[in-house]
Amino acid sequence: MYKNNDMRLSQFRFKLPEEQIAQFPASYRDEARLMVLHRKSGEIEHVTMTDLVNYFNEGDLFVFNDSKVFPARLWGHKEKTNALIEVFLLRELNHRTRYWDVLVDPARKIRIGNKLTFDDDPAIVAEVIDNTTSRGRTFRFLTDYDNEEFVPRLYALGSAPLPSYIHRPMSPETLEKYQEIFRDQPVDEMDAERYQTVFADKIGAVAAPASGLHFSKQLLKRMEIHGIESTFMTSHVSLGIFKDIDVEDLTKNKMESEQIILPASMAKAVNKAHEEMHRVCAVGTEVMRAMEHVVGTNGLLKEYDGWTNKFIFPPYRFTAANNFFVNFYLPQSSQLLMVAAFAGYEETMHAYEVAVNEGYRFGDYGDAMLIID
Repeated sequence: MYKNNDMRLSQFRFKLPEEQIAQFPASYRDEARLMVLHRKSGEIEHVTMTDLVNYFNEGDLFVFNDSKVFPARLWGHKEKTNALIEVFLLRELNHRTRYWDVLVDPARKIRIGNKLTFDDDPAIVAEVIDNTTSRGRTFRFLTDYDNEEFVPRLYALGSAPLPSYIHRPMSPETLEKYQEIFRDQPVDEMDAERYQTVFADKIGAVAAPASGLHFSKQLLKRMEIHGIESTFMTSHVSLGIFKDIDVEDLTKNKMESEQIILPASMAKAVNKAHEEMHRVCAVGTEVMRAMEHVVGTNGLLKEYDGWTNKFIFPPYRFTAANNFFVNFYLPQSSQLLMVAAFAGYEETMHAYEVAVNEGYRFGDYGDAMLIID
């Protein structure tokens, strides 16, 4: 048995069959499977998302992330050589000068001074003005579009920024499964709709707040009728959430910073729920991380607009939320470590073993897990 005060990365390795990494979502958002883990008893239940309301009472509170994903993945051609280059938009640095932080692949072909063109809009040209990391670059976009028109035009070139473990194009076997579920809907159209929560509002994420993808408008309405309350915060998910942890000693890991905005209304709702002894359920690891970044020593949340690079792994004492709704995450991921910190290491790894054996689907388009007392 591992001691919680000496957690190592290798302890979070498990065998995940590749076919259980979901390549597309369930046919409807609220049709995903749901594992319920009772962290005090260790009991595990197998239900579906439509059963979620049965575990909560009137006055209980769900905290959602209303960040909106923008179409961050573009394909351009290097001038002169016409080499195909993948461009992943990270963030706008300066709206007036059209400076952007991006990732490029293959990076070895892209140097300062190089320019890229885009087949779907020749009026937009990207010039490399700086190297930031091995794959990172700063682009200046050159165009005759005015500042208000440019960003929508840029987004029109992009597609949903799916994680790398979702393979496009699909294998013939996976494509056949997709066509059985989604019939004639093009894959790009499906991704544009389903890799976005139904309550997405504040644009700025380059990865979906995936735990929220399971909530349909119908399910949210059922929760409302049931007396379950909702509140919203914003955490603009970055690519750091998919970055491999490359140190065995977890105390030496550094997380990338993410912008978080916790409005006063959200802090007030959470504090009120705790005061009245209701359950508070954080939906997604980015929500839990933001809440834990802000919560005070008195257990109360406060309004906040800033950044966090908080890294949560066992052992850790949570105070902001007492229930946790999450996806099934990949081995040795920062999200898995946070789940283990909340539910307990042994309990989490056993639940994941059960999930693999029971055929649960993992990743952003996979199934869900609810952790309650």
